[in-house]
Amino acid sequence: MSDTPKIEVSRRGFLKGAGLTAATTVIESASALARDAKEAMQPDRSVGPDAVPVKLHVNGQEHTVTIEPRYTLAETLRDHLGLTGTKVVCDRGSCSACTVWLDGTPALACMTLGIDAVGRKITTIEGLTQGAEMHPVQVAFVKHDAMQCGFCTPGMVMTCAALLERNHDPKLADVKHAVSGNLCRCGTYPKVFAATLDVAQQHQRAAYLLTLNPAKEA
Repeated sequence: MSDTPKIEVSRRGFLKGAGLTAATTVIESASALARDAKEAMQPDRSVGPDAVPVKLHVNGQEHTVTIEPRYTLAETLRDHLGLTGTKVVCDRGSCSACTVWLDGTPALACMTLGIDAVGRKITTIEGLTQGAEMHPVQVAFVKHDAMQCGFCTPGMVMTCAALLERNHDPKLADVKHAVSGNLCRCGTYPKVFAATLDVAQQHQRAAYLLTLNPAKEA
């Protein structure tokens, strides 16, 4: 006689196991088909490793540059467009000195690939000026001496200007929160706060004067 243990399988157990196996197979097959269909619908966006031409919309103008896909936006702006106002300090997204605007929102240029900025409106520190006229935040930074070595200054200005774009009447806590990611090794934070709040007060004063003389706005 064989010593092999006899395994008894009930009709209910057999049907249950077969059903689970079939269901799993159907689910996996459906998932695979859906994945293949999704991949077939999406165009192949892979580029490189050689340099490719891309069009970037920077400070209101369109530029065509030829860059390798590994190039960051900061490198592209500085090395290919000569916009050296964007500083590369930490080069790993921890100091925010390289802050620019992408579609009006602050972004780290050292952590953004140049090819990923295609189709977006890029604004650098150079783009804040109107001809020879500096942006109010830039003027306030000079007035309040809100800069020392200057490496963090462009990123600070871009961050504070973005805050004032979305909040015309920020409080001190709002300014502190906005620049919480901007590292200043010289410790000029109090003067940065004062400069930003000064611009906000000027805006509020101008808005108040317009209420007294609405015809002046027209």
